[in-house]
Amino acid sequence: MAISDPELMKALQEVKDPEIPTISIVELGIVTVAERREKLAYVELTPTFVGCPALDMIRSEVENRLSKVDGVEKVSVQYVMSPPWTSDRITSEGRKKLIEFGIAPPISQSEEQWIQAPPCPYCGGEEGDVHNLFGPTACRAIFYCRRCKEPFEGMKPV
Repeated sequence: MAISDPELMKALQEVKDPEIPTISIVELGIVTVAERREKLAYVELTPTFVGCPALDMIRSEVENRLSKVDGVEKVSVQYVMSPPWTSDRITSEGRKKLIEFGIAPPISQSEEQWIQAPPCPYCGGEEGDVHNLFGPTACRAIFYCRRCKEPFEGMKPV
């Protein structure tokens, strides 16, 4: 993140991802800039995917939450695409919260093996298979754990 105001970042920690309500947008790594410009709170967010259906909801939640910060009279939220978001921006706390929610965080991939099963969020097993590259959202895939025999969702590496 380029610029951050500690008070704004603390408030943004309370804004949760609408699709994964246990993880904040800060932990997900989409907050790029959070700064004050006199009485304006200016925020830049980098979406995980350009076509994410939750962008309007996230913008609204950011505006609502930051408008309650002392000294903030106006909030400006901008979506930026450069540099693009990567799954490496998910914080260690965010990765823990994904696992607690039942979603495997992405693992680093080589170009030859674009996607492989991450460790199972239920048993930790690493003997998984890709079941379907198309999960319930554009940023997730469906995997199957051969150890505990459970299907699970995982974040796609980007």
